[in-house]
Amino acid sequence: MTPVSSHSPHGQSPLRTVQVLGGGNAASSAHVRSLAAGLVARGVRVTVCAPFEADRTYDFRGVGADHVHVPRSSDPVSVAALRAACAHADLVHAHGLHASFRTVLALSGRRVSTPLVVTWHDRAYADGARAHMLRALERRVVKAATVVLGTTSALVDRARRTGARDARLAAVALPGPRRPVEPDDPDRLRPKVRAELGSIGRPLLMAVGSLERHRGYDVLLDAARAWNRLDPVPLVVIAGEGPLRGELQERIEREGLPVRLLGRREDITDLLAAADLALLPSRREEARSVLAQEALHARVPLVATGVGGVPELVGDAAELVPCGDAGALAGSVVRLLGDPERRELLKEKGARQAATWPTEDETVAQVLSVYDELTQPRPLP
Repeated sequence: MTPVSSHSPHGQSPLRTVQVLGGGNAASSAHVRSLAAGLVARGVRVTVCAPFEADRTYDFRGVGADHVHVPRSSDPVSVAALRAACAHADLVHAHGLHASFRTVLALSGRRVSTPLVVTWHDRAYADGARAHMLRALERRVVKAATVVLGTTSALVDRARRTGARDARLAAVALPGPRRPVEPDDPDRLRPKVRAELGSIGRPLLMAVGSLERHRGYDVLLDAARAWNRLDPVPLVVIAGEGPLRGELQERIEREGLPVRLLGRREDITDLLAAADLALLPSRREEARSVLAQEALHARVPLVATGVGGVPELVGDAAELVPCGDAGALAGSVVRLLGDPERRELLKEKGARQAATWPTEDETVAQVLSVYDELTQPRPLP
């Protein structure tokens, strides 16, 4: 039986929205899937424009949305495909800078103005001439957008400084099911996972993310040299894949570091539940770090660099260290490993902080209120 929705009342057609996704960011892709599911459940028609591989991974059609293949490119063919997909939309919502720029191109020159909502999930980075190009793209996007939603206060401020006429803080939930870890009921998988990783009788430290320069894994390896002097020596595991794998592995072997590269893993929740500490050594701004959110939800103490939106996200529920400071990272970990009371306090603070974050329902409700504000009643044809 189809549920009755307040967004397809008698005498009106359902709101038709298009979600535009570049497909390169896991957090924004998961957010769009969660948003599509919530909107469809409320009677909104949703079309997701994204590369084929994004639909294979996140199954937008599985939550009731339509999918249109649009490559990660701003060439005329991609823009034309996006323009056709948006032809009958009541509102278009683009996620990320490059997807937003393609959408601006696709909507330009139309006789009827279509409201454009843009969500900035993170800040785009580049050096040299490419940095100037990115700033130009940002200006073009924010001036064309009806509303810009930023996932952190810093992103909202940046949008306003760049020329946005309406920039607001976005409620963005951590999508997907989470299995809570009860303090008095340890996860029965924990011993099995630790045995698989080779961490029986020694602390397990975990980092998650693509093996790229901005993740700060070189700093993490610098810190791991100090942990080699501990007894027992902690094991550091990094879940993720990327272009630096060969370089990192060569250094791990050359210096005899207690670090394992696990590659891409689908069991991050179980790995985190088995860890003693989570590590986030990022060099550049993180908006709403998925690892930070997962760690606090899983009651795993977090040590992170205090960059970007991380301090706003975690409050006092994590140990924050300066960016690029291997000594500070190493020292914070050593102190936490030797202080079980501090670890327990961080677990409790983490659970309380996580409870303040928006739920998926609250995220959908906020976005839908923006949509309602920007669209008029739609009489049936």
